[in-house]
Formats: sequence, structure tokens, C-alpha cells
Amino acid sequence: MTAVLGGRPEGVSTLHFAMDEADGIDTRQRLVVIGNGMAGARVVEEVLERGGGDQFAITVFGEEPHGNYNRIMLSHVLAGEEHEDDIVLNSQDWYADNGVALRAGVRVLRIDTHAKVVHAADGTTTPYDQLVIATGSRSFIPPMTGLYRAEDQLLPGVFGFRTIDDTRAMLAAAAEHDKAIVVGGGLLGLEAARGLQEHGLAVEVVHAGTHLMNQQLDPDGGAILKQSVEALGIVVHLATRTTEVIGPDRVRGVVLADGRAIDADMLVIAAGIRPVTEVALMSGIEVERGIVVDDQLRTDDPDVYAVGECAQHRGELYGLVAPVWEQARVLADLLTGTDPDAAYHGSRTATKLKVAGVDVATMGVNRPERDTDEFLVISEPRRGVHLSVVVRDDKLIGATLLGDTRKVAYLTQAFDRGTPLPEQRIKLLVDLSDGDAEVGVAELPHDSQVCNCNGVTKGAICEAVAGGCGSVGSVMDKTRAGKGCGSCKGLVKQIVEWAADGDVVEDPTASWYVPGIPMAKPELMTAIRERGLLSPSAVFAALAPGGAEDAKSKMGLTSLLRMIWGKDAVQENDAKFINDRVHGNIQRDGTFSVVPQIKGGVTTPAQLRTIADVAEKYEVPMVKITGGQRIDLLGVRKEDLPAMWNDLGMPSGYAYGKSFRTVKTCVGSDFCRFGLGDSTQLGIDLETRFQGIESPAKMKLAVVGCPRNCAEAYVKDVGVVAVGNGKWEVYVGGAAGATIRKGDLLATVDSPEAVIELSGRFMQYYRENANWLERTYDFVPRIGLEKIKAVLLEDSEGICAALDENMQQSIDAYTDPWGQDGKAPATPGQFRTALPLVELPLVPVR
Repeated sequence: MTAVLGGRPEGVSTLHFAMDEADGIDTRQRLVVIGNGMAGARVVEEVLERGGGDQFAITVFGEEPHGNYNRIMLSHVLAGEEHEDDIVLNSQDWYADNGVALRAGVRVLRIDTHAKVVHAADGTTTPYDQLVIATGSRSFIPPMTGLYRAEDQLLPGVFGFRTIDDTRAMLAAAAEHDKAIVVGGGLLGLEAARGLQEHGLAVEVVHAGTHLMNQQLDPDGGAILKQSVEALGIVVHLATRTTEVIGPDRVRGVVLADGRAIDADMLVIAAGIRPVTEVALMSGIEVERGIVVDDQLRTDDPDVYAVGECAQHRGELYGLVAPVWEQARVLADLLTGTDPDAAYHGSRTATKLKVAGVDVATMGVNRPERDTDEFLVISEPRRGVHLSVVVRDDKLIGATLLGDTRKVAYLTQAFDRGTPLPEQRIKLLVDLSDGDAEVGVAELPHDSQVCNCNGVTKGAICEAVAGGCGSVGSVMDKTRAGKGCGSCKGLVKQIVEWAADGDVVEDPTASWYVPGIPMAKPELMTAIRERGLLSPSAVFAALAPGGAEDAKSKMGLTSLLRMIWGKDAVQENDAKFINDRVHGNIQRDGTFSVVPQIKGGVTTPAQLRTIADVAEKYEVPMVKITGGQRIDLLGVRKEDLPAMWNDLGMPSGYAYGKSFRTVKTCVGSDFCRFGLGDSTQLGIDLETRFQGIESPAKMKLAVVGCPRNCAEAYVKDVGVVAVGNGKWEVYVGGAAGATIRKGDLLATVDSPEAVIELSGRFMQYYRENANWLERTYDFVPRIGLEKIKAVLLEDSEGICAALDENMQQSIDAYTDPWGQDGKAPATPGQFRTALPLVELPLVPVR
């Protein structure tokens, strides 16, 4: 079953009607919104803000089963920079709390504009008085041979990139594959490419244009962006198209128009978007490229409006969030009567984004259009910087900033408001006063729009500060600045600091371990210990404001409680990730992967024979060797898990948890003629000792018998390298996944026993001091290697004995979850057949 983002267990929000007290009839008009994306939900928000809840009984149809989420941030979710829960704008509870009937997961088929009734795919009809179409857009899929299999289904391995489900599917595929092709070198394509690369995939971009982001950048800027993107390791193919997808069972590669073939496991199509207009077409409403609307956002039916990416206003379609939300404000003014003369006259679009790690800001035109236009360009290809402005009649009509966006606020004001330009045009691009950021902020006019998404001005931010908001976070909450695409957060922070004259309160939540408990990790741990809090619900009851439980905090608390209390911690099933509930890694089709423990990557013929027998018995679609030297049985149905574990007779390899995972080893001194130490045995000993211990994020280890590093110890959370004469180097904070980082040398020790002691001490220090989900490659630089050395090697804080003791407590608490829950499920539904009842697995059988 698809997890509902921002959902509530029952799936559909409850209804709230304002009944007439006399006869029990709802006297309000009926407002129906088709589309629960950013435009539709924003219309509802704006209507409610104007008191529209008393005027309208509001019903919202959303084709997706989720609450309303920030689609702009999907690339951040793909890149692992944001959790999907963090991009929810309005959960299903929000609709219920505001008396809005949300029909999530229900597609509207057509509108009977004469009867004023909406017909939905579930057979229901919903009457309306006023109707808003906000159906948005979908990915454009260009024609390619072999792209589809039967029934217009995309070939497995082909993805659009438009929804959270697209993103989830890409993340699941990225975890299993090595190479991806992205079709489209625009903003979305480059973001997809960078996101997939962050997951370790080799990525190639195929773009039909002659330069990247050709809708926003001129050829010179596009060439510099290509250079920056290629410097990241992403291959770019320009001026060519993908004509064929190599299959036939799933994506194996693509063929380009020039005949070249490229191998690939994934194909992501980000070749633009197209408005979703079928409902309007089926209802006889005028449609050209989009649904045609006038300045009141009204279609050719007087009671039907359209906003967002599906709407065509004065011949223009908008794909940015700022125009969409501007339309929502105008429409809410009209619907509620707040401003009966409100009108939308179009938007001047300006955007500032980070594309594949490169700062980009564009507005207006990107090149001169008349002989009299002034065109100023500063280009530094070596630094990846390209800046240009276009001036006409002393007004800024376009600007492009690539690789250096320090002047974007000033240029945006000049572009939006036509403010006078300096005689020295060079000042448009270069701050001759040496670019002091505070001077730039101070120079901004009070009515300068800082957040284009929400229309928040510098003045509004300053007023929030003057009104008592003392932190950046509180100002953002108060004004909504930075709550759209997020690209203005840096400028918002600068203005808050300037307005507060430096007296800015640090956002308290930034130091909290979990968002629902207002405590930093050390304080939280102390409170949990002193009060003897053993379960997440007990922690919420004792420490959360008002005792309120917070879903986003539960997983972090569960991990922390297991670390503090070991086997005495009380398990609560709703406070675990699905992977932790069933001790397997959920796959895209709802099946699970099973990875038995193979310590140090060393197995036996008997184990292999057992694994083979189990794979055949349960018709496992794929048996795969993992990068951690283990065997992954993929495509296992949830209900088969306990029996499979029993038949395997092997403990869990913890390939799914925020925990110690595995120790990779080389063959070491027993077999390798270069081996300087018995890396295999040390790896087995490390895995035996630390198996399954919880941590803020996963931990991967490796031991190698010489500096040739065949098991990649230098890029592990803890890596151990034999250097001869019985000595071992211990490295910490390495990474070779989405982030690449060579570990820092913590110490050189004289024995395997010393390696085990120091590794355990480091891991315990990490467990007790790292933020939730913070990997060691972020933790070590944040704390500082020298401090870590002082604490762990010199006992500068006098805590080494406690670290060793606490680690031993966790080791003593180890129980194999397969052996435990396989015999007696923790809950009656722990291994119940997944719904909906479809034939699983859906992945191809090899």
C-alpha cells in the first residue's frame, strides 16, 4: 500500500459543516476545488484566511492520495537533503481541522456546468456553486521506440519526476542500480541528475537543446553550467535526442538520434511539463495550450475558475510558484468578496535556485532583443561564474546570475519595480564597495519583495522583528518568507539579523534532537535517565509541550531509548520505521529484501546451499551480492518473512536499520601476499561484538590487511588499515555513498584488541552526541577531529570509562530480531499480507 504523505490513518478527512442553528441546513455556498497541489491548496488557504470558512462549504479533490506537499522540494527529497515528511504543507488533519472535505485519491472525470455538478471516478457526484480547477501539469513524455509495454505502461525502470510517488520510486530504484540516464537538461532534469548522483549512480544527461537550461540561460551561460555540471562527474550530451529505449523487460539503455547507444538501469524523463486539461476539455470549457482564463481567473463558464500550471492567462502558462500563488490571492479576494475588483495582470518571473549544486538566478530576458538594448556580461569560466544584465531605456529587463548570486536581491528589485539604475552599469553586477552583504541588505527598499513565492517584503520581515519575532525561524513562521522554494532563506536571515541589529535569538529548534521535544540531545538524555522514561509515549507525556506526541520525533526517540536503556527500553510499534517493524528493507512494490548476516563477508558452502534452497522455495525473484559482501534476497512477500528466517537459520544482517550494518574485509594476511594483518578475523570480531546496535544513522565498517585498501576502509564510518609490525590505523568519518569523504585518521594502535576498544569508544561517542540521522561524515567535521582525539585518546572529559560501559550495555542487549519476532510476532498484524491484494512481487524475475 502506498504510504500516504501527510495522511491520517483512515485516509479521508472528517467533515465539518456549519449548520444553520434553526433548521440544521448548511446555508453556505459550495466551493469545490479540483486539484490538491500547491495551487489548489493555496486557494483554499487564502479563502480561509479571508473568513471564507463561514461563506463556503469547501470540498477539495486530489488525484493523489496524499495531503498537500511542496512539489518544488522533491529534488531535495531525491537528493536526501530533506525527508518527505518535511515537505508536507497541509496534512490531511489540517483539512479536517479547517472544516474542509478532502477527497484524496479521487479523480474527477468531468464537470456538468449546466447542472453544476462534479462527476468523480468513484461514481460520486458533488454539487457546487463556485468551482476552481487547479489540476496542475504532468511530465511530458517525448516519443521513443520501446518506451512502453502493454497497456500504455512505461517500461520498468522509466520514471517521470513530478510527484512524491515518482520520487519514492526513483529512490527505491537508485538503491538497486548503478547507472541512470536523465532526458532533459533543464532545471528539473539537472536536479534529478544531481539527486541520483548523490545516491552513487553514474548519471548521464541527454538534452535536445544546444546548451543546458536553454529556456533560462544564454549559450555562454549554458556552456559554463555544462562545465560545472561535468565537473561534478555528470556526463552531458547536447543537441541530440533519445530515440529508443533498449529493453525489452526493463530499461537496459537508450539509443540516441546519432546512433550512439548508452547502457543504463534507469531512465528519468524530465523533458518539460504539460498542463492537465482533460477535465476542462471533457466539460466543454475552452482550452488552448491551457485552460483559458481572464484577469479574474474565470473560464468561459462564469462560475468556473482555473489557477496554476493548468491555467492559460493572456496566452501565458506559468510553471513557477510565485505566479501561481499570486493567482490564488486574487481568486480568494474575488470569491470571498474581500476585493471584488481584484484582477491578475500576469507576472514578471524571477527565480533563484541551486541547480545541481550551482547557484542560478534568472529574470526576464537573457539576451538583448533590440539594437539599442544594453548588454553587460561578466564571464569567468574558470570559476564557473557567468553574470549578465539586459537594460532597455534605463530599465532592467533581464538578468542572469550563474555561480554568484550575491546581487540577486538588488537586481530583483530593479527588475520588479523599475527602480533607477546606476550610471556605472558595472555596479549592477559587481559591488564596488567589496560586496558587503549588510550594506546590500540595508540598501534594499522597504517594499522590496524578498520572498517571491509568498510575496513577502523586506518591510514585512522588519515588522515581524519589531513585533517581537526574535529568531529567523519565528520570522519565517510569521511571514511565510522562505516557506516556498526556500531559495530566499539566506536573504531572509540577513534581513532579520540586520533588522534586529545583531540581536537575533538562535532558533531553539535547531538544537533540538527531535522536533517534538524542546531539548538538545544531552539535556534530553539526562531527563530520560533521571525520570526513567522507557518509551516514546512516556517521553512525550513527560517532556513534550502539552504532552503532545509528534510523529516526526518517534523514530529518533525509539533509537535513543534503545541506546540508553538497551533491552529495558519499551518498544512501541508505531514509533518505528516500517523497515524496523518487520526487520527488512521495503522495496518499491511493497515486498522486502532479506539480507542474512555474513560476518566479514565470509561464508561457507553450507550457508550458500541453505540460501539457495530458501531462494528456490520462496521463489525469490532476485539474489544479489551486495556492496557490503553479503547476499540479498529481493522481492520477498511480507507474510513469508518469518518462515524464511526460520528456514535460513541465520541472524539478521541489519541491512535495513539506523544501526551498525556490516564489516567489509579483504582476504588479509592468510591468503594475500601483500597482507600485513589478519583483516578477515578482525572484521568478524568487530561485527560479532557490535552487531545490531542502534545509532543515529547507519554505520558501515571495513578492515583491510594493507594500505592497498581493497575493502575500501578509507571511506567507511570506521575504517581499519593494517600498516605492518602489528599496527593498525583507525579512520573515522569516511563515506562513499551520496557523499564522498576520506575518513580522518583517529589513531594508530598496536593490536586488534585496541582496534575493537577504540572503534567501540568512537561509535558510542557518536551515538551519544550525533544528531538524529547525522552520519559520521558530518559528525566528525562538526565536532572536530582534534576534539574527538582529545576525548577518546586523552580522556579530556573523563568519559571514556562511561562510553565503554554504555557500549557494553548495548552489546549485552543484543537479540536477533529475526529469531525473536519470527517465532512470535510483536503485534498481530506484523506480518499480515500487504494491501491491496495484488500479486507480488511486481519486480522482474531473473
